[in-house]
Amino acid sequence: MTPRQTPWPGDPLDAVGALLSEGGPRTDGPSADDEPLGRRLDVAVGAVPAPDVVFALSRDGHRTLRCGGTAPPPPVPRSRLRYELGSASKTFTGLLLAQLTRSGPFSGTEPAAAFLDPGRPTGRDPITLAHLITHTSGLPGLPPGFFSRALPAWHTNPYARCPGERVVDAFLAHRQRRRPGTRWRYSNFGVAVLGHALTAATGVPWEDLLARHVLSPLRLDGIALHPDGPDTDATGHRADGTAPTPPLDAGGFQAAGAVRGTPDDLLTFVEAHLRPSRTPLPDALRTVCRPVLRRGLGHRHVHTMGWFRHPTEHGPLYFHCGATLGQQAFLGFCPGTGTALAAVCTRRFRARDTFVPTAYSLLAEA
Repeated sequence: MTPRQTPWPGDPLDAVGALLSEGGPRTDGPSADDEPLGRRLDVAVGAVPAPDVVFALSRDGHRTLRCGGTAPPPPVPRSRLRYELGSASKTFTGLLLAQLTRSGPFSGTEPAAAFLDPGRPTGRDPITLAHLITHTSGLPGLPPGFFSRALPAWHTNPYARCPGERVVDAFLAHRQRRRPGTRWRYSNFGVAVLGHALTAATGVPWEDLLARHVLSPLRLDGIALHPDGPDTDATGHRADGTAPTPPLDAGGFQAAGAVRGTPDDLLTFVEAHLRPSRTPLPDALRTVCRPVLRRGLGHRHVHTMGWFRHPTEHGPLYFHCGATLGQQAFLGFCPGTGTALAAVCTRRFRARDTFVPTAYSLLAEA
């Protein structure tokens, strides 16, 4: 399907613009427990048969949080642990790129290969930073050879067997079959390449780049890219809900899936998109909320820089899901109702996934 794209932020014809600063990006009002909403969250938690489940919802700045699960409560309260986001990490990468384009270093139209292999001819239709974040680069979901290398560690840490050098080498060896920007294809590979391109362009390690431009301004102290141990990080479980999995090692895919965070900070991150003018990143937050691509029959599928966008009776609903070997996450917000949701659980559902439908329905109906 051919996507229709709007001008990229930073282009002369840019129609895509920006959404957070004074007083910090926590809640607007006091932390209050809405009793009816609390009951709905209790039902949502109970509908997810995972060892650990947390639903944190904010409505008009008032937060309600519920924890539960099929396992006994861990020594550290579930609400204080960090959870793996998997692909929902891409929302952080999108915001980082938006901030870098708004603050000046990039326009988004730069060829990624120009940063990863300086001096190399980029060709007539190069893959740009914009193509990578919007999944229109034409790259496959994963690099060639990924599965054969990952197979020995398939049940432990498959991504760890594909370090950054291999990701970059695979990208530079890629031969395009279609002109970038003409087709949407979800790609962990592409977003991982974007992270390496930004690191090469700035000379700043990915972790420091994200901390400097996104985590520190939004005061997200509970967000990290690496595990710290059982007193800090939640333990994931396989599809059976009992067998534990090791902490994720994202290898060369940090930009595509390495973020982990506490429910409190994840909710703070999502809330920021509702009230960008009250944060230090107003323009970047507005940028990632505006459509840059429409696809499908009648262009019903709408995408922004990092978020999927669906229509509801209350206006657009933005969301992104993610999964690792043993955990799942859902982040979303609905500006029309002033509602934001961060939901996490420590089980990787393979079939009859109750987690994502439950989280999505809760946000859409709240």
